[in-house]
This record gives sequence, structure tokens and C-alpha cells, in this order.
Amino acid sequence: MRYLDVRIRQPDWMLHPMQSFIRHEDVVRYEELLTWNVQPEQGIEYELFYVEADRERYEPAIDAVDSIHWYDLTPVDDESFYIYACQEIRDIDMEWREAFVALNLLVFPPILYDTDAAMRMTVIGSSEDLQTMLDGLPDEIDVTVNEIGEFDSRHPRLAGSMTARQREAVAVAVDLGYYEVPRTGSLEAVADALDCAPSTASNHLRKAEAAVMRRLVDGCRPQRPD
Repeated sequence: MRYLDVRIRQPDWMLHPMQSFIRHEDVVRYEELLTWNVQPEQGIEYELFYVEADRERYEPAIDAVDSIHWYDLTPVDDESFYIYACQEIRDIDMEWREAFVALNLLVFPPILYDTDAAMRMTVIGSSEDLQTMLDGLPDEIDVTVNEIGEFDSRHPRLAGSMTARQREAVAVAVDLGYYEVPRTGSLEAVADALDCAPSTASNHLRKAEAAVMRRLVDGCRPQRPD
């Protein structure tokens, strides 16, 4: 069983209105699609997003999207929140998703939307199906394969314990000297580089540290006899 780490960038005319908002407005700093439930027979899908953005500018944008039947916004802090939404499945989305539908593939969440509204995702399946999926994507979509390999969740890398945003925060913190002894970079400097509040940066770092320490301890814990 293989995995593919891939970045998919759609042209402007293919974008969902909220993806277009991410690409063309300087509002959303980070967004992840955490999980979803597609019901094609009803023509709707349910989705859960984690978003870091200016809420006062984000909400009017999502309110204006006709295909969204309803949504529930749950704040995390001043600069981040969850969006649970129900929306119609757009025909244009179904067309490019057909590259996945007939194959024995799984998308391993989350799906990351970068500031250019491109999607970065991990897809799991056989080498043949993964290649068929790539070949089946429309020519208008720009595809970048970041990594491909053998999938094994029993022995993930420590970095695999973290979300993409947490890995970014840790990388920035390391580069700025936040983890040096003595410390040469401040939390405020990390927050500035991530374009978020210090409380949000601290939250990312603490969650990343907890995830890595938990994985490290579990990996070193002696096995109990049956």
C-alpha cells in the first residue's frame, strides 16, 4: 500500500467561492479540511474546517456563498475557529473528483489549503491506482507530487504526530532560535513570522510538543507481556 503527498492547484474558474476568497483576499492565513461526508444521492456534503483568519471578514464571505445551505462557526481563540458546513455538491467539483471515484483510493485527512488556495493532501492506495488518479486529473489542474512511498502508520515519523500548521510553527521556532539554550528567539517573533497572535503560536507549539513527546514516550515504553 502506497501513499502520495500531492499539491493540487486549480485555475481560478474552477475554484469554489471560498477557495477564491483564500487566493485573492489577504484574510485567511491557514485552513484545513479535517473531515467530510459526501452524499451524492442527495447532492450535498458535510465538511469540518479549521481556519485561522480575520473572522469579521471571513463570515460575510461565507454568508455570500449560495451553495452553502448552513454553517456553524465555533471559535477557538481570537484568530482561529472551526467551520461545520453543509453545502451543495457543485458539478464542477464532481468532474475533477471523478479521477478518485472509480479507484480504490483513500484521502488521508486533513487536506491543507495554502494561501494560494491549492490543496495539499495524502492519498493512499496501490501504485497503479495512484498513477491512474494523477493521469485522470484535468489538464487545467497543476499537480505537484511532493512525496511518494510505502504507507505504514505503525511507525510514523515524529513529525507525523503534528498537523501541517504545527510543523510549520515548529520549523519557524527552530529557525528563529526559540528552542536554543539560552533562547535567542521570542514567542512574539515566531507569531510575527506565522502572521498570527502570540497565543495562537503558543497553542501550535504546545500541541506539537505534546504530540511529539507522547509519540516518543509511547515508542520507548517497554512492551508488556501478554
